Amino acid sequence: MGSSPQPPHPWNQLIFQLPGPHFLQTYEWGQVKAKYGWAPCYAVWTEDGKFSVSSDCQPFGGDQGKSSIIASALILKRTAFRRFSVFYAPKGPLMDWTNESLRRRVLDDLQAFAKKQGAIFLKIDPDVILGRGIPVGGDEDSENSGQAARSELRRRGWVESPEQIQFKNTVMVDLSAGEEEILMRMKQKTRYNIRLAERKGVTAREGRLEDLPMLYKMYAETSVRDGFVIRDEEYYMTVWKTFMQSPSPDYQSPAAIPLIAEYNNDPVAAIFLFTFAGRGYYVYGMSRSAHRDKMPTYLLQWEAMKRAKAGGCLTYDLWGAPDVFDESDAMWGVYRFKEGLGGEVIRTPGAYDFAPNKFLYALYSDAMPRVLNLLRARGRRRTKQALGA
Repeated sequence: MGSSPQPPHPWNQLIFQLPGPHFLQTYEWGQVKAKYGWAPCYAVWTEDGKFSVSSDCQPFGGDQGKSSIIASALILKRTAFRRFSVFYAPKGPLMDWTNESLRRRVLDDLQAFAKKQGAIFLKIDPDVILGRGIPVGGDEDSENSGQAARSELRRRGWVESPEQIQFKNTVMVDLSAGEEEILMRMKQKTRYNIRLAERKGVTAREGRLEDLPMLYKMYAETSVRDGFVIRDEEYYMTVWKTFMQSPSPDYQSPAAIPLIAEYNNDPVAAIFLFTFAGRGYYVYGMSRSAHRDKMPTYLLQWEAMKRAKAGGCLTYDLWGAPDVFDESDAMWGVYRFKEGLGGEVIRTPGAYDFAPNKFLYALYSDAMPRVLNLLRARGRRRTKQALGA
C-alpha cells in the first residue's frame, strides 16, 4: 500500500496518551495543512505549570520542561487581512475537560496566546461528548465533559462559531463486541443489503497508491451528482498519500486505507478508512452511478468495520450527523443510511471562537461567507470542467 511502517512521530506519541486523541490533532494533519496556507503550532501544558508553543509561532510561556504533559493542542495559524491571523485547533485541545483547574488554566493560556499573537479569533471544537442519542425535547445534554466545556466557554465570552468546520454531531459504532453482535445491531434492511451485495458478486479490496487518481475521479463524479463541493485533486492526493504512508504497528500513528468495491473487476464505489488511537473514521466516500442497485456502499462499510476492529479500533466514527434531526436537514438521507449501521448518535458542543478584537471578528464574519460562496462556485465549475461535464 504505502511504505513500510515507520516509528510514530513524537507528537503522536504525546497525544496518544491524552484523553480523546483525534486524527485531526496528529502531526500528519498539521503537515497536510502546512501545504495549504496554514502554519502548524504545537502547544503543550505540563504538570509543573509550563505552557509552550513550538513551530513558527513564537514560544509563549517558556520551555515545557521535563514534567509530564497533561494537555496539548495542534493549533493551525493562517494570515488574514494581510497582517492579522486566525487560529484553529481542530478537535482540540486534548485534556480532561472535567478537571476544573486544568480547564481554566488551558483556556487562560489560549486566550492570552490569542491576544499576544494579535489574532482575529481562535477557534476550538473539542471532541467532547455533550449527549448521546437523538434529542426529543428538553435539555438532554448529560455528559460531564461536554457540559463542562460548553459552560466554561460561554462563561468566558467565547461565542458559538458561525463557521462550523467539523460536524457537531456524528454516529459512532461500537466495535468492542464480536462481528455477529455488531451485525445484529444493524437494521434488518442494512444486513440484507450487505448480503445482497455479496450475493450479486460485489467484492471489496484494499486500494493502493496507484488507485488514487481513479478514486479522485470517482469522488469528483460523486460531488457533481450529489451536489457538494470538493477541493482540487492535488489536495486529496496530499491527504491520502500522507496518511497511507504513516502507519506504525503500535497504533500510535494515524493511517488511511482506501477500500474499493468492484463488480466484475470494475470499481463501483470506495471509502477511505482512517484509523488512530483506537478509533476508525469514515472520512471520504464515493460511488459511480452504475450498479448502485447492488449495494456496494453497504458492503464497504461492513468491510471498514471489520478492518478497523482487526486494527485495534474499539469504535468506528461515521463522520457526521444532522444538526437538526428531521427531514429538513440536508444530511437526513445520509443519516438514515448511517443509522442503519447500528451506531449511536454522539453530540458535541461544536466550534467556539474567542475574539480578542470584536471589530475585526465582526468584519471577518461578515466577509467570509461571501468569499466562501465564491470559492465554492469556482470549485463546482472546476470539478465539472475536470470531468468534461
